[in-house]
Amino acid sequence: MAPEQIAWASSSSSLLAPLHILSYSTLLGTELYQTFVMTKVCYQSLPRSAFTTLQKRVFPIYFRSQTLLILSTAATIPPYGPLTLQASKSYWIPFAVAATTALLNFFIYGPRTRQLMMDRLRQETKDGSKPNSPAKLSSNLETLNRAFSRSHAMSIHLNLISIAAMISWAWKLGSLVVLQ
Repeated sequence: MAPEQIAWASSSSSLLAPLHILSYSTLLGTELYQTFVMTKVCYQSLPRSAFTTLQKRVFPIYFRSQTLLILSTAATIPPYGPLTLQASKSYWIPFAVAATTALLNFFIYGPRTRQLMMDRLRQETKDGSKPNSPAKLSSNLETLNRAFSRSHAMSIHLNLISIAAMISWAWKLGSLVVLQ
């Protein structure tokens, strides 16, 4: 490597490293907080209609932010940004998994779950049924509930897979740290 390339790599690495840590920590913190704190607190604290209204607004923003943060984290991997991902499968696999699951939630399962949630509420209103009521549900509402449950479960699992992929990146990143 020529001296000017070494100097450039060193200066780009000194810029990318802090950006990578900031992007990665924002990504993982956002994923963990939204998944394990906010959703649970809101579900337990808000009436169902308010919870539904909040979720249909928050999750599109969350899935968009998650996708963008995964991309920015991959783009800032030191020392060469996205080119660094080519160094090893252990570098690019966590990002491929996280990006795929985030994109599936952003484009498919998030919107589908949101729509089914709203369709279910409309059907409950039309049927005059109450959530968690022991009364017999209409066949339309039973169908919507099953579809919502499947879509929601898929979205949850995809989100957990994304979190696991980014935690695996933490192990890889931690193994690269050299303490002096």
